[in-house]
Amino acid sequence: MHSLVDDIVVKQHVGTLEYTPKDFKAGIDVRWCAGCGGYSILAQTQRVVATLGIPREKLAFISGIGCSSRFPYYMNVYGVHSMHGRALPIASGLKTARPDLSIWVATGDGDCMSIGGNHLIHACRRNINLNVMMFNNEVYSLTKGQYSPTSQPGQITKSSPLGVLDNPFNPAALVLGSGASFVARTIDGDGKHMQYLMERAAKHNGFSFIEIYTNCPIFNDGAFDFFAQKSLRSDKTIVLEHGKPMIFGTNNDKGIKLDGFTPTVVSLSDGSNSADDLLVHNEKDTTLAFILANMTYHHELPRPMGIFQAIDIKTYEDATTAQIEHYTSLPDAYDYDKLLRGEDCWEIE
Repeated sequence: MHSLVDDIVVKQHVGTLEYTPKDFKAGIDVRWCAGCGGYSILAQTQRVVATLGIPREKLAFISGIGCSSRFPYYMNVYGVHSMHGRALPIASGLKTARPDLSIWVATGDGDCMSIGGNHLIHACRRNINLNVMMFNNEVYSLTKGQYSPTSQPGQITKSSPLGVLDNPFNPAALVLGSGASFVARTIDGDGKHMQYLMERAAKHNGFSFIEIYTNCPIFNDGAFDFFAQKSLRSDKTIVLEHGKPMIFGTNNDKGIKLDGFTPTVVSLSDGSNSADDLLVHNEKDTTLAFILANMTYHHELPRPMGIFQAIDIKTYEDATTAQIEHYTSLPDAYDYDKLLRGEDCWEIE
């Protein structure tokens, strides 16, 4: 995967300003546990925003409650550390009032998909132009290790000492079904891939959701090792690239074909299949996006990483602005007496 930004210190001229990632460091101690994936996410975010050509005063980071929600403290821009699960309504209100801002939401699987789940689905369906980074460590960490909406069946946690009984949410499928126009997935250990997705999300006009698998070394260490370790990654994951056949494997010797609507793994080394026979990724194909998202918990299939969907839909704030402009242009737009009385007032004589 070619990254649009280098993973070295970059400089970007923004008008008369010159930004580096250091300009977005808040100058306070970053307080996550040693080995937390949040450090990587923070570093890649600071690298990417330095290249976007957006002045710092036009950036805002909003969060709820949780380890991920410390994020606004660590970015040298405007931000709000809000209430548990309430990052999205606050970010939505800010974006509607100030559509000129680039607004990012840092949230976790518990904050976003449990107490904040209702806000998530409605932000998706409205297609508000926000950039959501969901740290998914499949556990509640800040509150000391209870199971979360993405914890796996059988997972031992402080609140499930005999093993989790619930089926987990599939975040990619959930937000696709709720109407998100940009849906992607990456992992904390792949900095260049994370940068690429962040830049794509920032440039997308609509609701952008990036699920970031984030290791919690204290309460769920190694949760993603079975597909994310370097020795396994080539065989256990597949990178989605628009317009390219779905090839994976240590020697690029495997691929994905569809049997009806069911993805299957085929060999490219035994002569029975070639790259021309494989499924080709298309970010604009909404049906394909669901098929790929539903590969997530099928261990016989590689786990998709990359952009599932990137489609163009009118945004909520654009619709709001157009509505306001239309009604304020009408002849009686400022007839306050009519506004107060409405159409349901009458006089009794």
